Amino acid sequence: MYEGAVQDLIDELGRLPGVGPKSAQRIAFHLLAADAADVRRLADALTEVKLRVRFCEICGNVAESEQCRICRDPRRSAEVICVVEEPKDVVAIERTREFRGKYHVLGGAINPIDNVGPDDLRIRELLTRLADGAVQEVILAMDPNVEGEATATYLTRMLSPMGLRVSRLASGLPVGGDLEYADEVTLGRAFEGRRVVSG
Repeated sequence: MYEGAVQDLIDELGRLPGVGPKSAQRIAFHLLAADAADVRRLADALTEVKLRVRFCEICGNVAESEQCRICRDPRRSAEVICVVEEPKDVVAIERTREFRGKYHVLGGAINPIDNVGPDDLRIRELLTRLADGAVQEVILAMDPNVEGEATATYLTRMLSPMGLRVSRLASGLPVGGDLEYADEVTLGRAFEGRRVVSG
């Protein structure tokens, strides 16, 4: 335990996701040793992000205005919506340069252990977006874990009666992976999602 401001800083850093007590202490002492100008830039960036950044009124992605740049882009297809859990998932998909539609960010996944149910997610907003009939396909891009599976299953049941094409991202073996290290579920999904190749 340290005294006063140092311990307060360590405690606050330790509340960040993925930052344990040792990492919080390491970051705190890095900041203590850093130039005052560097620390001021960090503090200014934190303050600025809280003042300027909000969530897009259409899709829920991070934005600095009412709508994010993707929702404002007229070149993006309005016929396909990719549903993701968090804004960071939008960034991951955008890096692939494969998807040219729009997004819908749920703000999490169904997780009964943490008391997160369907009503805690942006599912009503998704249904409102689908009501006008412009969307032809919904791609469910949830994390391949228990919570992501529960969310995708719930959404599939909800969206299938609407006459939309509902698809899931394929899952399976990572590039560069070894079969011997793959778990049974991953290997099973790789078999289910196999593609025909012509020689």
